[in-house]
Amino acid sequence: MAAAKARLGDILVEQGLLNADQLQWCLQEQKRSGRKLGQVIVDQGLVAADDICMALSRQFRIPYINLKTFNIDPSGVRVLPEIRARRFRAMVLEDRGDSLLLGLADPTDIYAYDELHRILGKRLELAVVSEALLFEAINRLYRKTGEITDAARELGQEVGDAQVDFGFTDSAASLEDAPVVRLLQSIFDDAAQVQASDIHIEPQEESLQIRFRIDGVMNFQTEASPRIAASLALRLKIMSNLDISEKRLPQDGRFAMKVGQQRIDVRLSTMPTQFGESIVMRLLNQSRGAISLDSIGMPPDMLKRFRSVLARPNGLVLVTGPTGSGKTTTLYGALAELNTPDRKLITIEDPVEYKLQGVNQVQVNDKIELDFARVLRASLRQDPDVVLVGEMRDQETAQIGMRAALTGHLVFSTLHTNDAVSTPNRLLDMGVPPYIMASALQLVLAQRLVRVICDVCDEPHALSLSEREWLKAELGNRVDEHSFRHGRGCSHCNSSGYRGRVGVYEMLEMTQSLADIASENNPQAFLREAERQMGGWTLRRHAVQLAVEGKTTVAEAMAVSNQSAA
Repeated sequence: MAAAKARLGDILVEQGLLNADQLQWCLQEQKRSGRKLGQVIVDQGLVAADDICMALSRQFRIPYINLKTFNIDPSGVRVLPEIRARRFRAMVLEDRGDSLLLGLADPTDIYAYDELHRILGKRLELAVVSEALLFEAINRLYRKTGEITDAARELGQEVGDAQVDFGFTDSAASLEDAPVVRLLQSIFDDAAQVQASDIHIEPQEESLQIRFRIDGVMNFQTEASPRIAASLALRLKIMSNLDISEKRLPQDGRFAMKVGQQRIDVRLSTMPTQFGESIVMRLLNQSRGAISLDSIGMPPDMLKRFRSVLARPNGLVLVTGPTGSGKTTTLYGALAELNTPDRKLITIEDPVEYKLQGVNQVQVNDKIELDFARVLRASLRQDPDVVLVGEMRDQETAQIGMRAALTGHLVFSTLHTNDAVSTPNRLLDMGVPPYIMASALQLVLAQRLVRVICDVCDEPHALSLSEREWLKAELGNRVDEHSFRHGRGCSHCNSSGYRGRVGVYEMLEMTQSLADIASENNPQAFLREAERQMGGWTLRRHAVQLAVEGKTTVAEAMAVSNQSAA
């Protein structure tokens, strides 16, 4: 079916979605701003984007496809080059053999239809799609793997079989069209598209392996010649202001860059291995909005108790869990709620992960003996109301933090423990006097992260024998009363069956009875009373609840419940 000539404004007026005066005003605004007419209409709140799509669908008698729920065929997408997809606001949604299902944001564009028909060379079946969802899909599905492979091959040819010429690479690194620069830009672009949290560049004997961590799971990206490893390491060291001549010792650095419309802070770590320097980069998106406690997945009753502790004027709040369990997100959410004009907040971090407007954030630096304990002592002379200590690393930091909590300050920190009930005993093992711990500690929050089932491809899941037996520990004979789900994998979740993560929590609030037992330094009695007070609400129980609710899989619940802290 060929596109028909018509104008969007006339269609909307004809179908009663706009009146003539509104259309005239929008046309003037379109001329003034240079934006598309449809975008002007949506931004002004005159017609919703879905209603515009439905109007076009009725006008041209073609279907409207909601890309939020449609499983796009990834093999068909690449038939249309990305540059053309963006230019014509179109995407091949499905290859039907003798025809292609083509999603168009603007089926009134005759020129676009003619060019797409010429480029694709097949009969086209048209569908209307939302422009905003279309560009989301383009960003998600047009991976940079080909660009990465081509740039890596070109860099390998430039380096050749000889050892890297540091002077040549250094000078080339300053050129925007240098292969090493294009390769790194493609890697960062691809990592941002799939929302990777980390990039791993790992030299092996026969290859250079590049992997991404997505939703906590390592994903293979590509392999390249091991000859380019030194060039990549050199360029990244230059960007991070590290010592380019030092390859025998680990180094840490950071730099910032813009990827698309996002500002990314990159924390870089190098480590010498048998076949070269392994590089890991943590990507911190500074463009995202403020973190909210309402969005982290804490159960409502627990969140209410947590907020009641945040309202106290003093005391210590500890968040525990392994690396990558979302502790920083929870703490920043708490700080965001406390960050008001009548409070002074100071954070002591290694490193500072996200910038908080109005908060005094301090980066520790062991090289100049600016450690946690020293900064914490200094911060208490800065008249703070709230202090965040990135981690209770040693006895000195723990004791200073505890004393600060006793002298009118609300103190937040993290600790590596397996669960909430064992945390107070861990503080005692670190040398904190029992009476100080009992008086200062207000609350312990233990947490993990589980992957969320993709809402596009989720479907019923039949339990395996091991999953059924594991669930019986929490649900008993009621396992069969519940249904469970999983994701089969689709274009929205990169065929993983999961999209995003949510927190799993358990909380121990220090009551007077617990404080009394803690001050007696009787660990076994404390554990019994703490477990009784928690009433069986553990990380395991919360994970099972999420599986019962269909938010995560039983396999994820099992995996997160069996984790231990680093």
